[in-house]
Amino acid sequence: MSLIDQLHVALPEVILAVSVLILIVVGAFGGQKSSLLVSGLSVVALISASITAAFAPFGDIFQGGFLNDQAATYAKVAIYAMSAVAVVLGHGWLARLNARQFEYPLLILLAALGMGMMASAGDLISLYMGVELHSLALYVLAAFRRDDPKASEAGLKYFVLGALSSGLLLYGASLIYGFAGSTRFDDIATAVSTGADTGVLFGLVFLICGLAFKVSAAPFHMWTPDVYEGAPTPVVAFFTAAPKLAAMVMFARVLYEAFPGALDQWRQVIMVIAGISVIVGALAGLVQQNLKRLLAYSSIANMGYALIGLSAGNGDGAQAVLIFMTLYMIDTTGFFAVLTSLRRKGVAMETLTSMSGLSRTHPAMALTLTALCVSAMGIPPFPGFFGKYFVFKAAIDAGQWPVAVLGLVTSVIAAFYYLRLVKVMWLDPSEGAPDKLPFDAKVIAYAAALFALPGVIIALRWIEPLAANAATALN
Repeated sequence: MSLIDQLHVALPEVILAVSVLILIVVGAFGGQKSSLLVSGLSVVALISASITAAFAPFGDIFQGGFLNDQAATYAKVAIYAMSAVAVVLGHGWLARLNARQFEYPLLILLAALGMGMMASAGDLISLYMGVELHSLALYVLAAFRRDDPKASEAGLKYFVLGALSSGLLLYGASLIYGFAGSTRFDDIATAVSTGADTGVLFGLVFLICGLAFKVSAAPFHMWTPDVYEGAPTPVVAFFTAAPKLAAMVMFARVLYEAFPGALDQWRQVIMVIAGISVIVGALAGLVQQNLKRLLAYSSIANMGYALIGLSAGNGDGAQAVLIFMTLYMIDTTGFFAVLTSLRRKGVAMETLTSMSGLSRTHPAMALTLTALCVSAMGIPPFPGFFGKYFVFKAAIDAGQWPVAVLGLVTSVIAAFYYLRLVKVMWLDPSEGAPDKLPFDAKVIAYAAALFALPGVIIALRWIEPLAANAATALN
């Protein structure tokens, strides 16, 4: 295959890489006055990459280090589209604070480029490169408001703990390479076709621990609440959406493609991590007063639900994970769009008490947040119900019913903190009307609520078969 043909397979990533290089020059010469132009062109680049990803040819290039298949296509279309939403949300937020910076959309572009590599990784080296490229951009985004002590603290904590997780991942990859004799997933699968020996198993456990940190699964979740609380709200909206989908697809690709022969061994580790995640996410969220911290624990629980589907170890499990993550990504973006839009007397409304009586002062936003809460609880026919239905069904069909039952029980427990938010909005006395809602965040929040119902019922007619098709590439 010629270099041109190889670049055609990786055309979405080429578009993003070239766009970053061009826009850095535009920003350097235009300064902060060019932030609107850079943001607009970044959105165009991301949408172009998303559309291109849908039609890019399948194949493996660069000696198998980069794969483009149905799973990568599915993930990249969603990742790039949601990254464009994050650029819009963040630019409007920075503009309202008179803190426009052209670097913000460039960091989103770099993170999206890394996530595309993660979804298409065909060996351990390209996997690590994708993880680090996207992680380094996220570290800077977490501390983007340098004048905010909480944001600086969030960025530092994320960086230090992220370096630890990268060390675990790299050490695990080195062990796997040493005992399996290759970094390519297909060669590793051949080496462990009858089960992983002790050396490979140790490496796999370290690798899983490193990947679990990237999806904020317990007990590797310690960074999540503090980073979510301290980082700028639109940045957290980005953290909870596209990077989680990219990391979960990468998780599935590693386990399903490189270690199918060690299914019974890695499944036990995944089940334990999933069980701890749903318990920590459900119980710790009950005592949270800050909504960003509450959503952080909700994220931990939701990654546990996704891992329950992954533990099935078959095509149904892969399909369930893709559907769950897609629906979760839209819901959580809606949540943070609401938080981005709501301010009272210039102060962000990020606590439970600040939402008191919201139904009286802004009924449309209260209804939007209620729809998203009902979806997160898993009430039919909202998206959260369908997502949990697919992952629990896949786990039960594969014989993993104990962890599925645990997920169901903790889902009921977690419903309490969503119900508490609904109660505060509709029954408590108002603390005053919020400031005028910004157009961009308001539109994104309303769109997420409309997707919650009735949009999801229509969308599932396309999402389900597309996810099933993508799962065949992972299985």
